[in-house]
Amino acid sequence: MTRPEPAVPDEWVDAALRAADELGTGVADVPIAVIARHAGVSRSTLLRRLGGSRGPLDAAVRAGGVDPGGTPPVRSRAMAAAAELISESGLAAATLDAIAARAACSVPSLYAVFGGRDGLLLAIFERHSPVSAIEEYFARPHTDLQDTVAGLYHVLAEVLGRAPRVVPAMFAEAFARPDSPAVQSLAGQAIPRMLGVLGGWLTAQVQAGRIVAQPLPLLVQQLMAPMMIHLLMRPVAGDSGLVELPDVDTVCDVFADNFVRAVAPAPDPKRGRGR
Repeated sequence: MTRPEPAVPDEWVDAALRAADELGTGVADVPIAVIARHAGVSRSTLLRRLGGSRGPLDAAVRAGGVDPGGTPPVRSRAMAAAAELISESGLAAATLDAIAARAACSVPSLYAVFGGRDGLLLAIFERHSPVSAIEEYFARPHTDLQDTVAGLYHVLAEVLGRAPRVVPAMFAEAFARPDSPAVQSLAGQAIPRMLGVLGGWLTAQVQAGRIVAQPLPLLVQQLMAPMMIHLLMRPVAGDSGLVELPDVDTVCDVFADNFVRAVAPAPDPKRGRGR
């Protein structure tokens, strides 16, 4: 008589998926001790409840729509699928059902990995947005004002030029539906970070007398808007052949020069006068 497969608790399946995602491998390649730690039980307890082997756990993972081995983890597949959907058809197209279908996984597995659609979209934004790259850029020392701004613009050009074009699609969604929950969730994460890193640098420049004091949000907009608009519109205007545009290096230099000229303190009329 064949013994029935042991029942595997859902939380153990979730623990196996989390462990696989953390290690960047398939569930079948995660040591049982690591899964046990994520499940909050001992290795011996886990194996005893599974009937002495990991087979029932791998089967339960497979029943949830995830291949326990031989394919990338759900997180990797889902983020790639969501990025493609957003780039192709906009943010609204990236529903959990559509992502699960393209990633060949189940919707419950997406909840297990990301906690829901908002968590998945935040992970996508973190990977594809320029925020992290800008934070890394300003974590390094910079001296010359114009060179620093030009370098920032090169960072933007590199990030926004990547495929899939996730960030332009997210901006389009923000312009069209600024009050949508998805946009508000992303803005709530991105805007404070951008203001933090850019605001900190700009404030230091004001205090050093290199930039005239203005409301900080307006300084950030003056710094970012021209280059962002150019990069978002460049594929439409320039790459399509409608308008002949300078190369990106020249654009970075010109916009950096324009910014520095716009925010430079007015020269002291008394300086240089003899008394």
